[in-house]
This record gives sequence, C-alpha cells and structure tokens, in this order.
Amino acid sequence: MAGGDRARDEALLQAGLTLASELSLEVVLQRIIELATQITGARYGALGVLGPDGRIMEFVTHGITQEQRAAIGHLPVGRGILGALIHDARILRIPEISRDPRSVGFPPNHPPMHSFLGGPVKARGRVFGNIYLTEKQGAPEFSEEDEHALEILASQAGVAVENARLHEEARHREARIEAVQEVATAILQGGDSGAVLQLVARRARQLLDADLATVAVPDEEAPEMMVLRVAEGLFADSLRGTTFPREGSISGEVMRTSRTAALDDVSVDSRVIQPIVTLGDVGPAVFVPLRAADRSFGTLLVANRVEGRAFDEDDIALIETFAGQASMALEYAKAQRELHRLAVLEDRERIAKELHDGAIQALFAVGMGLQGTAVLSRDPDLERRIEAAVAEIDRVIRDLRNYIFGLRPGILADRQLDQAIRQLGADFEERTGVTTVVDVDGGVASELTSVAADVIQLAREALSNVGRHAGAATCRVSLHRRDSQAVLEVDDDGTGFVPAEVAAKGGQGLRNLSERAASIGGSIDLRSTREEGTTVRVCLPLP
Repeated sequence: MAGGDRARDEALLQAGLTLASELSLEVVLQRIIELATQITGARYGALGVLGPDGRIMEFVTHGITQEQRAAIGHLPVGRGILGALIHDARILRIPEISRDPRSVGFPPNHPPMHSFLGGPVKARGRVFGNIYLTEKQGAPEFSEEDEHALEILASQAGVAVENARLHEEARHREARIEAVQEVATAILQGGDSGAVLQLVARRARQLLDADLATVAVPDEEAPEMMVLRVAEGLFADSLRGTTFPREGSISGEVMRTSRTAALDDVSVDSRVIQPIVTLGDVGPAVFVPLRAADRSFGTLLVANRVEGRAFDEDDIALIETFAGQASMALEYAKAQRELHRLAVLEDRERIAKELHDGAIQALFAVGMGLQGTAVLSRDPDLERRIEAAVAEIDRVIRDLRNYIFGLRPGILADRQLDQAIRQLGADFEERTGVTTVVDVDGGVASELTSVAADVIQLAREALSNVGRHAGAATCRVSLHRRDSQAVLEVDDDGTGFVPAEVAAKGGQGLRNLSERAASIGGSIDLRSTREEGTTVRVCLPLP
C-alpha cells in the first residue's frame, strides 16, 4: 500500500513539473486531462472549460476517438451531473451514474459510463473549468485516494492554467503592439484609408483567430446608411461593399452608444438589419466602436461560424484595446492630412499675395509708363506698337488674376458657405466689371457644409466661363432648394452658344463642371441660346 502511495505521490509530483513546463493553454488543457486519467486509473476523461455565463464553451477529452466525438454530436452544455459540479464547485464522487437522481442520461452513440469522479479547476480565484473522470479501471468505483489525488492535480492544473494564460496575455500584448505598429506604419507611409481599414480588419481577425472581420462606416453619399468598407475571411467577397440602414442595425446601435456588443449567436439577434445575419452561418460575434475624440466613426466586427468558439472577456478586452489604438492611429492620420491641406492652402495664399502685390503691381507700373511714352510719341507706328505691348501686359495681368482666383479656395477656411459664395461674386464683379447679383438660401448652404469646397469650385468654374466667353453685362449666382435637392445656378445675359457645338469641340470647362458635380452625386443642366445668354444649373442631393 505504501508503495502504491509513493508511486502516486511521485506521479503527482511529476505531473506538477510537467504542467509547469507547458506554456500553451491548449497543450496544458490536454495534458491536464491525460494526467488525471493516468493517475486515477480512469478510462475516459474530459475537461470542460466554462464561459462567462457558466456554460461549457470548450470540451477537451481523452479516451474517446474523433469518430466517437463526431457521432455523439453537440458538446454538453452543463446539465445533469456535469451541471451539478458547475453549480457546486466541490469534488464529486459517484459509484454509479445511472442511479444518481441528478443524472439525465447520455445522448445516442455515447460510450457506456458507470463510475464518476469530478472536481473544479480554479484560476484567478474563480472556476476556470471542471475535470470529469469516468469508468475506473480495475475497480467498481473511484476511491478516496483517487479523490485526494484529483484535488492535488486540480490545484496544480489551476497554477498551470494561470501561467499559460499569463503567457498568452503577454503574447497577445506583443501581437497587439505589432498590429498597431503595422497600422501606424501604413498610415505614415501614406496608405489610403481603405487599405488601412483593410489592415485593421485583417489584424483584428488574426488577434482573435476569428473566422471573419469587417469594418462598417456611414455611407458618405447617404449618412443614414452604413457600408461594409472592408471584410476579411469568411464570406468576405459577398460582404464587402454591402450597405444597410444605420437605424435598427447592431452596428448603428454600437456607433450611437459607443459601447461594445458581444453576442453568442448573431444569427438569432432581433436586429436583423445586418448583412452577416442574413448569411445564416455566423454565430458568436463582437461589435466594437471605432472612436475619434467624442464620437464613433465606424464599427469593427469579429465573428466565428455558427457553433464556433465564443468570445470571452479576455477576447473582448483585447479587441477593444486594439480598436482603440487603431482608432487613434486613424485619427492621427486624419489630423495629419488636415494639417497638410492647411499648409497647402497657406502656401497658395502666400503665392497669390506675392503675385498680386509684386508681379501685378510691377506690370501695372510698366504698362502705365508705356502708355505715357505713347502719349509723348509723335510716331503713329511706334504709338501703335506701344499700345499693343500695353494690351499684352493687360492680358498677362488678367491671366495672373485668374491664377490668383484659382489659388485661393481658402476663402472657406473662416467663412460659411453662403458668405463664401457672396465673396466669390463680389470678387468676380470687381475683377471683370460684370454686374453680379448673388442670392443664397442660408439654410441650404448650411446643409451643404460637407461638400462646401466642391460647391465653391463649381461656382468659380461657372463664373470663369462667364468671364472668358460670355461677353455678359450682368450675371446672377443663386443657391436654393428644389424638393429634396440643392440647386446652384449661374445665369448671364451674354452672347450664348450652342452646347452641342462646344461639346463636339471638346470644351474642357463644361467637362470639368460635369465631372466635379458627378463626383459629389450631382448633375449638370446647361441651357444656352445665342444672343440671349446661358444658364448653368447644378443639382445636388441634400443630406
């Protein structure tokens, strides 16, 4: 007997050393159940890992073949005797399972089992899972010595699980840092936002070893809708680019509340307006907000197949941290782009000022001097040549003023859109002498803030065409509402033209107007009659 006790003690000591040497949680779990069956003489063994809700989310077995597991079907959820051990985390020893009142029987194709011994594995002060042992070999039931050995082994297993988890946390932390660095590097190298978001989804999927990852953001053309900008993994090609209503969707709610949503089975969620729900093969899912300052600008989703691994608290904490750091990197990139844009505008303003205050004034002085010389000249031929030179200087000055006009889109930097359009009209009238009337609906202008720069450029290009080609005495610029659209009109009383003839000649100005309007979802309506004038009407969708 003493020899048997000594052998068991040595086996338990060796088991502790073996478990302490393993750092992979998956390997540790398998070794725990193998050692437990070996030391207690059990034929079958299993370790049920518990999820946050107290249900079994992972079941590691020993003594049962893969074919037998497949034939049994679904994993146990924690009913009957297994459930009794979950609810009362103490060593449990039963001579005959079928005679215990808590037994609910076995599913079809399950091997026959009679004697039972089980006990909890605790890590971080809470029950991590339970060891289940059945079919004592060489005896009708498990002994008190087996019970004591299981208690010691469970304590060793708890320490091993804790060590493995700490190692996994360190590995995840390292992987997360690498992922964030990769995102930051892509941003600093000038990667476009789509490629960066694709990288964020890819790395998120890798961090959690998930089947699918997507990023959803509001649709730029229809803010009430959301679009899956990127998708990685399962169903990626089917999901990428799909749109869905923001209201009533999980992504929309996560954006609105800026709170993570973790679901055990997204396929049965009542908020059915979500592309992955309609696929029917996606189960556990986590939706995490992508935040910038005090607002959310999108959602990051990671998900697994139906009946796939559920995401635990550690997974959620990991992906939330990564999403927060990735959001900071994306926000930094946006700030850098804005700084670059402002620097370009400032440089253009400086060049425009130098042209106006330097080159134009110098040319103007030269022209005045030449005109004075022409007045004093008594040679008609010389006078004509001087006047021609003065006319050329005037043309150059007009061209320079046009360049300055184009260099200064920064008028929007400190003005509202309606004020900017009015200033544009005043500048045009001063520069060309064409009487310009401006009529702007302030409410419509405020609704077009997101495309204000494009609206200004459309008005600028239309006025430039009037100044260069129309020969007009008066011009009118208006911005008003028509049904659900904003209408920008530039009318003149000039010479007019035949649009088809200009289009046939490849007129660049009209093409530029049409392409710019189309880029923001608008359209151009051009009407012109010879000797009666021209109307350029730009119709733009209102948010």
